[in-house]
Amino acid sequence: MKRLLLAATLALFAAPATAPAASPVLPPMKIAITFDDLPSHARLPPDTTRVEIASRIIAALKDAHTPPVYGFVNGLRLVDDPPSAPVLALWRDAGFPLGNHTYSHMSLSANPLDAWSADTVKGEDAIAPLMTGEDWHWLRYPYLAEGETLMKHLGGRAFLAAKGYRIAAVTMSFDDYLWNDPYARCIAKHDEATIATMETAYLAAAEASLAYYHDLSMQLYGRDIPYVLLMHLGAFDARMLPRLLALYAAKGVAFVALDEAESDPFYAAQIDPRLPPTPASLEQAMLARGVNFTPRNVQVLPFDRLCR
Repeated sequence: MKRLLLAATLALFAAPATAPAASPVLPPMKIAITFDDLPSHARLPPDTTRVEIASRIIAALKDAHTPPVYGFVNGLRLVDDPPSAPVLALWRDAGFPLGNHTYSHMSLSANPLDAWSADTVKGEDAIAPLMTGEDWHWLRYPYLAEGETLMKHLGGRAFLAAKGYRIAAVTMSFDDYLWNDPYARCIAKHDEATIATMETAYLAAAEASLAYYHDLSMQLYGRDIPYVLLMHLGAFDARMLPRLLALYAAKGVAFVALDEAESDPFYAAQIDPRLPPTPASLEQAMLARGVNFTPRNVQVLPFDRLCR
């Protein structure tokens, strides 16, 4: 009997274990990278030019083999910062398209609809001549402000629809713009220790945003929508972009063009402003569904106090 029990025990341990159920393989996250505030954004560090910043950003995007990346233009910058003017031609020479960010970066929520509409039309003068024969009718709302009242919101959409615009929504951000002014101050003070802290925080914020928006999208739709990433043409962005793109690549991110990302049903009302408005961001979609969520942490560093 003991021998039979021993044999049975040995046989049990020798039997192949049942394989655990395989985790579902999710498709890679898709991100369309976009840049705001061409040709001039934030303070310049000493001994740096706008053309140098744009050249470094373009080179990083090319090295990462991204599809053409939209740059959204404020035409006023050509007037108040004339040395930045070559940036637009540089962007186009790289094969990258331009879109409208209004002439003076005017907020629809803080200004009358007719003033904002006129400012948007005025912004076209810097874009259309450089985009002959190509699609430039994309609008990125300054400050992502779509009107503080329903009437103004609908009026803005009606204006854009009449002009043939699509809306470049934003569904991913880590508030990269917050780093650019402190960086200029830190360069002026040769504060390499603070810059190193900023570098670490920048990449950590970008990585955290991937998890944050993935979680929101999975809660809402059980899948990753293609995300539209908001970035800015700033000096610290130029410094960090190669490392940022490498981080995304290591996470399995696939880079796509803006029009491909916004072909997803989530963006239907942004592609066609004639449609009834729907949430333009995942945070808005969560609020519309009445789902509680923890807002993303923006102030990851005391930006206003850095290098003062």
